[in-house]
Amino acid sequence: MLKRMIACWIVLGCVLFYGSMALAGAHGDMDRQRASGKGPAILLVTFGTSIPSAQAAFANIEEQVKAAFPDAPVKWAYTSYIIREKLAKSGQHLDSPEVALAKLMDEGHKRVAIQSLHMIPGAEFHDLKVNADAFKGMVDGFERLLVGYPALSTSEDLTKAADAVMTIIPKERKKDEAVVLMGHGTHHPSNAVYEAMMYRLQRRDPNVFMGTVEGGPTLDDIKEMLLERGVKKAWLMPFMSVAGDHAVNDLAGDENDSWKSVLTEAGIECAPVIKGLAEYDAFTDLWLDHLKVVMGHMR
Repeated sequence: MLKRMIACWIVLGCVLFYGSMALAGAHGDMDRQRASGKGPAILLVTFGTSIPSAQAAFANIEEQVKAAFPDAPVKWAYTSYIIREKLAKSGQHLDSPEVALAKLMDEGHKRVAIQSLHMIPGAEFHDLKVNADAFKGMVDGFERLLVGYPALSTSEDLTKAADAVMTIIPKERKKDEAVVLMGHGTHHPSNAVYEAMMYRLQRRDPNVFMGTVEGGPTLDDIKEMLLERGVKKAWLMPFMSVAGDHAVNDLAGDENDSWKSVLTEAGIECAPVIKGLAEYDAFTDLWLDHLKVVMGHMR
């Protein structure tokens, strides 16, 4: 009798267990069916900025993205922990790419296009790609998750960017005056992109220069070339998506080591133009073109 009761309990337990598993699977299938009706979401990922005036660049690129993909929800993520913490203290809460992806998954999105708003495919972009790929292996996760390339990722990008630079140079600049662009630069091998940009710019106008804060060409390189050519005035422009801290302080600041101060000390008059590249439609098109490629694979 006892053995029969134990056997019945075992059978009942198995029925309940596998029944609950089947029910859970059914609910999961229904959730997936409901989620599959959603179109692809877009996640824009940038280093970030805490400079209020620099937000105009992000506002412009978001406007362009929404115009191109009006039915897609657009989210933002900042890769910089320091920037996120700084903004949080003032009541602005931005997610990291990983948190943003987790939220999109929790909301039932099955297809997500991540667009990197970095300038070059450097360390930050590769970190983003590695972490995004980790989400692909999750149970009941994304069906399609793709990452769009940064602005300067192909030879064609460099050509377009060089052409775009020629269109944003201040009209009042004279031919014998220099234009000095400040890129961020990196110790990553992708810093070679800036050297390639210098080549393309010089082919278009020998008085247009490309320098970097943390890589090469350096400010010393640029200053030497300016002095060799007898340049008396230089227009200083950030070659970054936003005119953030580097543009405001390192490029145009009054500190002794800013580019403006160093060049002024060398006898070169400086005219800073504090405007991020993402404020110009000619440059937002670079990111938008990469996003369009990714969105084309979302179907």
